[in-house]
Amino acid sequence: MARVQPLSGFPEWSPQERLVEVHVLDTLREVFALHGFGEIETRSVEPVERLAGDSEASKEIYTLGRLAEEERKEAKLGLHFDLTVPFARYVEENQGRLQFPFRRYQIQKVWRGERPQEGRFREFYQADIDVVGRDQLPEHLEAEVAIVMARALAALPLPPARMHLNNRALVEGFYRGVGIEDVAGALRSVDKLDKIGAGGVRDELHAKGVSAGAADAILELAAIQTPDGSFLDLVEALWDHSPVVEGADDARAEFDRGARSLAALVDAVNAAVPETAVADLRIARGLDYYTGAVYETVLDGHEDLGSICSGGRYDSLVAGGGFPGVGLSIGVSRLISRMLGAGLVSASRAVPSAVLVAVTDERHRGVSTAIADRLRARGIACEVSPNAAKFGKQIQYADRRGIPFVWFPATESAELADGEVKDIRSGDQVPADADSWAPPAEDLKPRIVRG
Repeated sequence: MARVQPLSGFPEWSPQERLVEVHVLDTLREVFALHGFGEIETRSVEPVERLAGDSEASKEIYTLGRLAEEERKEAKLGLHFDLTVPFARYVEENQGRLQFPFRRYQIQKVWRGERPQEGRFREFYQADIDVVGRDQLPEHLEAEVAIVMARALAALPLPPARMHLNNRALVEGFYRGVGIEDVAGALRSVDKLDKIGAGGVRDELHAKGVSAGAADAILELAAIQTPDGSFLDLVEALWDHSPVVEGADDARAEFDRGARSLAALVDAVNAAVPETAVADLRIARGLDYYTGAVYETVLDGHEDLGSICSGGRYDSLVAGGGFPGVGLSIGVSRLISRMLGAGLVSASRAVPSAVLVAVTDERHRGVSTAIADRLRARGIACEVSPNAAKFGKQIQYADRRGIPFVWFPATESAELADGEVKDIRSGDQVPADADSWAPPAEDLKPRIVRG
């Protein structure tokens, strides 16, 4: 029989690792719900033409078809590669039944046919929050979604998260002010700063017809980063000494509006979750389609992982307009992979059982089962020993599984109530009653502990 080969890009966690994953998912759900976001779950498939759209995404779509089809036909269904496309379809289909602004969170698996590497998978959990309006959406919601996500990340056993913020209006106003017409093309070049450096970006901009003065100006803009609203003075001074074209009044108004909006956003996030938000005018990814705030989040000491949470404000979730929104998305599996791989977190034990009920001999297995059921009725997870080996071996079995307590049933002596329970870590052993004894709170369930 051929040896089973693992499939790259499809993570399968051990029970102990899965406890960490569940803890992360449950924590996100709790924080999102506390802030009034309702959960939805959409189907896993969408029509391929809807998934692909006009983008390059078609290269990454897993299509769905029956193996027994009589004829090989062009695939019509594909697994969703993010949660935005199905969410847009959901809003479009259900708009008559939804209350706007519609606040939703969604945590599901997605599938993406890209080359697997560290932190990048073909099947992974994604967690999104969005607020979508009908025709209009108040600007203060740009701060609210950022605060909710910052609180969710702060509730996880992670290093501090830094949310880097930018604003499309500020950037576009400045770019237009210095005479750049193809703003989206210039943004795509600036987004390569980390890969090709300032010199490479400058060369690309020159090749796109951007003047030397304008290229230098937008590179200076990208270098501005502050932990508060002090960037306002810097961008004001930059505008004043940049080669601004004549008749740039509209561009200047847009620039000013974006700068004020970004300062308010940074201040609001830091007031709610101190030392979290950073104004970072280097951020360009997503600015070609986001229309207001844009967010990217990195972990202190793990900047090599890239952004773990990103998003922004958009004009309309649905083609045709009318549904402006703002949202953020966490690559949950990417985050968990780093948490486990770097030893940032672990579960205190691999199994839910707090107690192993020993079996004195097979004739009395029913006694052990009855004790276990009484403990379970009180919410104490336990299991019965699989065999009636010597107690020493049953203790070893519990130790290998990480079960902290072993219960030795009393089969004859009434003095021992239901028997004795032993903390196999300390060696302490006391008489116990299955209707009243309980493990310490910290041992009742597996705990998630920082590395």
